[in-house]
Amino acid sequence: MTTPALPSDELHDVRHLFTAVDHVGIAVPDLDAAIAFYRDTYGMRVLHEEVNEEQGVREAMVGVGDPASNPTGSCLQLLAPLSPDSTIAKFLDRSGPGLQQLAFRVDDVEHVADVLRGRGLRLLYDAPRRGTSGSRVNFIHPKDAGGVLVELVEPAVGPPGGH
Repeated sequence: MTTPALPSDELHDVRHLFTAVDHVGIAVPDLDAAIAFYRDTYGMRVLHEEVNEEQGVREAMVGVGDPASNPTGSCLQLLAPLSPDSTIAKFLDRSGPGLQQLAFRVDDVEHVADVLRGRGLRLLYDAPRRGTSGSRVNFIHPKDAGGVLVELVEPAVGPPGGH
């Protein structure tokens, strides 16, 4: 009698899920002050800034290092609340300014979400939502990820790091 086939390698090989660390999200009470700090103190530059009404934030993607030495385009995402009842405002009230999330870049956010659900993880949304620069995003519940809010980011079509 033969041993039953193991589930496909796809379920056990996590290399296919995440292609890079996309960004680290930092909650800030004042986006302009945070931008000035990261620019003047660390020499970083804003690559993209927008208001995302759906997520309740004004945000800026800040480039880390020289693009030549950062081929994956990893960034810091500065997030300021648009209103006192936004998720970021609640985070700031509860935890103060600081690290709010870790975001992994993925090729297909729906596929990765399905695989992770199959592994017993809860995601915050049933379907992806709009993220920065037209990306598609979903989040792994922090209680299922060691207390870390993990964002899955499928970038909009364009060059890597084109936040």
